[in-house]
Amino acid sequence: MSIKGLDVSEFQGSVDWEKVKAAGYRFAMLRAGYGYNTVDQRFRENAAECNRIGLPIGAYWFCYACSATKAVREADGCIDTISGYRLDYPVCYDIEQASADYALKQGVAYTPALARDIVRSFCDRIESKGYYAMFYTNRNFLDTYLDTELTKRYAFWYARYTNAYDGTDCGIWQYSSTGSIPGISENVDLDLGYVDYPSVIKKAGLNHLTGNSPAPSPTPQYVTYVIQPGDTLSGIAQRYGTTVSALSQLNGISNPDRIYAGNTIKVPEGADSAQYYTIRSGDTLSGIAQRYGTTVSALSRLNGISDPDRIYAGERLRIR
Repeated sequence: MSIKGLDVSEFQGSVDWEKVKAAGYRFAMLRAGYGYNTVDQRFRENAAECNRIGLPIGAYWFCYACSATKAVREADGCIDTISGYRLDYPVCYDIEQASADYALKQGVAYTPALARDIVRSFCDRIESKGYYAMFYTNRNFLDTYLDTELTKRYAFWYARYTNAYDGTDCGIWQYSSTGSIPGISENVDLDLGYVDYPSVIKKAGLNHLTGNSPAPSPTPQYVTYVIQPGDTLSGIAQRYGTTVSALSQLNGISNPDRIYAGNTIKVPEGADSAQYYTIRSGDTLSGIAQRYGTTVSALSRLNGISDPDRIYAGERLRIR
């Protein structure tokens, strides 16, 4: 059995997940973030859209931990990020040479024992919170710092870019970093799954699913807005036809008077008649504004664009 999948991060830009699903991809591993609580800029958008269309997802977090204690903190940041979404695939720790290089720059002696301790600490924390833990690495890092005992303890996502599977015991094999998929304008990682994780996880009652309960309703869809200098939550609520209470609840805001420019907040989709446009080659922001009867300033504000002269084909632009 092999199940066709992919994995993405913010570097793939805006993804048309309906096209991805229509092309036959049956799962996606989404980068949730990295280091100490840095959230991938596209994770929430990707997770909400995959939940909406029923495409099973898992999540991964890139390791910059230099100790077991910091690995636990990274796990907590990951859990905080993913907890609002349905995950039918594992929660994975991505550890590779860049992880070791970062630790070395911090003056930490990076040893195989430390690397194994970091993986165990993250994965054990994930398990303690009721999620199905996995770790990801490539052949060289596995041989240099880790060992196959870890692959027997935790689910393993294995990266090796070859035309033929080499037989390494793993649940997911990442076999290419240069895939081309409908709905994604950039190169994308391609994967094959060898375990029916949705069935395994649901049967075990992990990821806050249960073995005999029906699937929960998809996570409510939302759009995102980058807070601008001078914005107030009441002003944003009025602009989008929603309420301060709804925005506070959706974003976990305890004090509506304290929001910060540059932060991204979620706005319930359906609060207004949201309209989107996918940027094409040759488009300009002024041309799009003229076409839709709006202004460059309004488009920049809605989409958090700091330089109107820098927009990119394939990205999805909110019009109103």
